[in-house]
Amino acid sequence: MKTKILCILMIAALWVSAALLDGMAAGDPPVRMAVLQTDIHQLAFWVAREKGMFDRQGVQVELAGVFRAGPEIMSAFAADSLDMAYVGEAPATTAVANRAADVTAVAQVNTEGSALVIGKTDNRIKTVADLAGKTVAVPGHSTVQDFLLRKALATHNVDISKVNIMVVKPPEMIAALRTGQIDAFVAWEPHPSKSATMGVGKNLMTSGEMWPAHPCCVLVSDAEFLKNHRKTVKSVLKAHVEATQFIREKREAAVKIGMTSTGMDEETVRRAMENVTFTYDLNIEGEKEYVQFLSEIGYIRVPDINRFVDRFITEDLLNEVLHP
Repeated sequence: MKTKILCILMIAALWVSAALLDGMAAGDPPVRMAVLQTDIHQLAFWVAREKGMFDRQGVQVELAGVFRAGPEIMSAFAADSLDMAYVGEAPATTAVANRAADVTAVAQVNTEGSALVIGKTDNRIKTVADLAGKTVAVPGHSTVQDFLLRKALATHNVDISKVNIMVVKPPEMIAALRTGQIDAFVAWEPHPSKSATMGVGKNLMTSGEMWPAHPCCVLVSDAEFLKNHRKTVKSVLKAHVEATQFIREKREAAVKIGMTSTGMDEETVRRAMENVTFTYDLNIEGEKEYVQFLSEIGYIRVPDINRFVDRFITEDLLNEVLHP
């Protein structure tokens, strides 16, 4: 009897393995994926990878690149080096609007989660208005952080030409602030929190104060890849939703994975995660505001905002995953 049961279990295991392999072989290649370096926003990717969530969905994910800023990811899409990515919504929007790349957003990754940081002992800067005449670093032009800085300056009636905005990659920002090369920076978490735990910086404003509940990172797919491999993209999306729910429900385990994926200490990661809302729900109205503002500052030209957003974002796959 025991032998018979063992044989049945072995056959079942072989059948499941064969089914997964058949699914992968039937036109579903490994998904070439990218994320941003030391970005706690994109924790869902690392959770899904470590906890085997991609594997359970029968999809192979190949980490094809860890990039320092969103525009670099979009250049990789343009070079046909990526199939999907976790990336800032602003650089993805800019690339699509300028026809530099053709991607579709299939899910949100997070909202908020960045901060405008100044030196811990800097008494010259008390409000955003005091940034006039100062040097402020952003991860790249047309990044979410660049957008947030420009939005904050406009809100506080600061002439953008009076602020020296320079590009510094987030891993280098804290050192640049400490040595006085810059007066402030806007970065994604956990870099603002790391500046605080190192005793170098302090938040002047969080991005939630600059723009409450603003969309930040999205999960995007190359448009042609989505067209040809819809089932595969849906499988990745299922894993993303599961990973996001894991972060919400199992915070302690998520903190540990955050420490591994960013290489930062527990205090920094815990502090950083408090400034991020992990979500897969797409923010359509937030995207429209991105498009409107990016158009106003001349980064893009979009004749019809609604039509652009309808093309850039698809809710169909997420709805299928959430309401099967």
